[in-house]
Amino acid sequence: MTYAGDVTPSEAFAAVTESEDAVLVDVRTRAEWAYVGVPQVDSHRAPVLVEWQHYPDGALNDSFVDELKAAGIVEGTPIYFLCRSGARSISAAEAATAAGLGPAYNVVEGFEGPHDADGHRTVAGWKVAGLPWKQG
Repeated sequence: MTYAGDVTPSEAFAAVTESEDAVLVDVRTRAEWAYVGVPQVDSHRAPVLVEWQHYPDGALNDSFVDELKAAGIVEGTPIYFLCRSGARSISAAEAATAAGLGPAYNVVEGFEGPHDADGHRTVAGWKVAGLPWKQG
């Protein structure tokens, strides 16, 4: 493993709400933030929103690490990366670690989790865990 490890959505929420230093970074696309929703940390802190890949072409965000740093993330900041299902966030955690940031964690299951038998994302993830989020 080339990053600090995997955590559940509930573990990530606890980490970022119990420490002013820990940061939740949502690496989904602007379209996902706008139409699906955004996780909430607490009333005075929002997650950092930095795309790992751009929509609609899926191109990697070449300025990803620079955008993390511009958001105030420095070496030693615990970072919890979240995407839709826990795949892109692994790549983000690896990139942050390689750049000397972190410890960087992947939030398994992501914001929406995997598909159920009917093809809906209703079985796991941030939303299904009942953690705070808002839409629109």
